[in-house]
Amino acid sequence: MGQNLKTAGQLRPIDLARAHGLSTQAVRNYEEAGILPAAARTASGYRAYTPLHAGALRAFLALLPGHGHRTAAAVMRAVNAGAADEAFRLIDESHAQLLDDRRTLQAVENALRDLDPAPPPEPGGTFVGPMAAKLGVRPATLRKWEKAGLVHPHRDRRTGYRVYDEAAVRDARLTHQLRRGGYLLEQIAPLIAQVRAAGGLEPLEAALHDWHTRLATRARALLTGAAELDAYLRERARADGPAT
Repeated sequence: MGQNLKTAGQLRPIDLARAHGLSTQAVRNYEEAGILPAAARTASGYRAYTPLHAGALRAFLALLPGHGHRTAAAVMRAVNAGAADEAFRLIDESHAQLLDDRRTLQAVENALRDLDPAPPPEPGGTFVGPMAAKLGVRPATLRKWEKAGLVHPHRDRRTGYRVYDEAAVRDARLTHQLRRGGYLLEQIAPLIAQVRAAGGLEPLEAALHDWHTRLATRARALLTGAAELDAYLRERARADGPAT
């Protein structure tokens, strides 16, 4: 049966699986999820795939690194349902997210470049009034930043006043710099999160190169996925034949 399928230009699940380092169950799961077009069945009830299915699988696997499983699967389902515009919209969203990530990286780099050298931390931290005076803002502004999660001062046990330790001073200074650059509080939040995840400004500087590399890798993956998807779309058009 297997030899007859191959001779007829058809492929067994194991043929697709071996060609892409997958299990036959994975291939069947992809078909059931709509990632692959529905396969024809032989007289014995076996799935009979074609080069078109192989093209769909290549396209999906190429889309995965740039878009992630959920979006890549949604793109393939849309294409297989004849809804190419929906597939293109999903692809546009991934590119838009990548552009947002690039803008976030650029904002961090600009803020770090323009940030004045940090003054030595004060023993015991800095109270909200002096902190506001150093930045040239009102204490109410600092409290607003705190409410937005951008700064995390602690409370003095004796007085209950807000005290900014070295990390809180860093976050306040960076927030102030970004606000001067025109960024909204909701835009600043992920940038501050990056600084905290890196463990400060100096470690973040070292992480920026890796951040650039990840974005470049994802951009290249989006291109690779687009090329394979385009090839699959062309295959589908040829399989459908000329319109009547």
